[in-house]
Amino acid sequence: MPALKIPFAKVVCDGRELQYIREALASGWLTTAGQCRAFEEAFGRAVNAVHALAVNSCTAALHLALEAAGVTAGDEVIVPALTFTATAEVVRYLGADPVIADVDGETGLLKPETVRDLARARPRIKAVIPVHYGGQSVRMLTDETGPGLLETARELGLKIIEDAAHAFPARYRAGGPAVGSLAETICCFSFYANKTITSGEGGLLATGSAEAARRARIMRMHGIDREVWDRFTAKTPSWQYDVVAPGYKYNLSDVLAAIGRAQLERAEEFRRGRERCARRYLAALGNMKNLAPPRLRAGLTSADHSWHLFPVVSRPGGPDRDRLIEELAARGIGTSVHYRPLHRMKSYAERYRLSPEAFPETEKIWAGTFSLPIYPALTDEEIDYICAALADLAG
Repeated sequence: MPALKIPFAKVVCDGRELQYIREALASGWLTTAGQCRAFEEAFGRAVNAVHALAVNSCTAALHLALEAAGVTAGDEVIVPALTFTATAEVVRYLGADPVIADVDGETGLLKPETVRDLARARPRIKAVIPVHYGGQSVRMLTDETGPGLLETARELGLKIIEDAAHAFPARYRAGGPAVGSLAETICCFSFYANKTITSGEGGLLATGSAEAARRARIMRMHGIDREVWDRFTAKTPSWQYDVVAPGYKYNLSDVLAAIGRAQLERAEEFRRGRERCARRYLAALGNMKNLAPPRLRAGLTSADHSWHLFPVVSRPGGPDRDRLIEELAARGIGTSVHYRPLHRMKSYAERYRLSPEAFPETEKIWAGTFSLPIYPALTDEEIDYICAALADLAG
């Protein structure tokens, strides 16, 4: 039997979750209502976003954001190769095509230079979805290293839909604005069970654009021009509404919003807990010749990172990644892989005739990457146990 049993992820729900759930139940209103509104307002304040719309998943938020940005059939959208399938599949929902892009081989992030080169070569590209991989942001703002993605997209006339499923709370630069605060973009967050804060299932769209927010608000609930909460609290009869577009069913329930609201109150506490884990990992793994720990991009500190993931790469000549995962599991240590790249997924590889050779930087990561447990409840003893196992197996 292993000395310890350490899961890859563990949910912490010992705040006001039950209190807010009871309030939702007592209200007699379980669908989108007061708890959801309170959650949206608090999250908007947290990221300094003018508009915040809660939905039932980050996938839904990405879909709504692309639709609000005007992406339609025949368009192309740049998507990084190193991401979950949802980032690309929402492009296909609208009849558009994802253009899979290589990422930086050190950080796993999409580079503004890559976006610039692709957009100049492919005139059908209308938008880009940068993924703030692992919890640190893509270089959105211009700095001493070069133009940021915001400036690049502005010059090229591209819309930006940020995939911030990993990146709350996080910042665009050291001590700078929060991810989700840029007025020109639409930023999408995830509250899935293993994310930095959770509502079980859920997501949120944040933007400074009143027009994008108006469109997303309508489309998240069947294209109806009046929100449910307003229809049943206003003097105008609830049945008096119009359907202005064929929308979707993407609203978040009040019970789930109640969980998210309680989690949000502790978001920075949770982030500091994950940063503690990251610092301890980095101190122990930094000198291992066969393992490459995650690398911060220029312009960020560990305090600007949400530390949703702690991805490690087994270097060339080091232990086989799959074998290492099996041996860690035998010692009671849960791991995961983030991600098998999009160009290695059958659906995208066959449709767009993609080959690994076209994505050399992503391949450097994929060949050896695996993610270690990182969550606020992870103890120093458990981290030391994991690091000792890695030293034994891969040191």
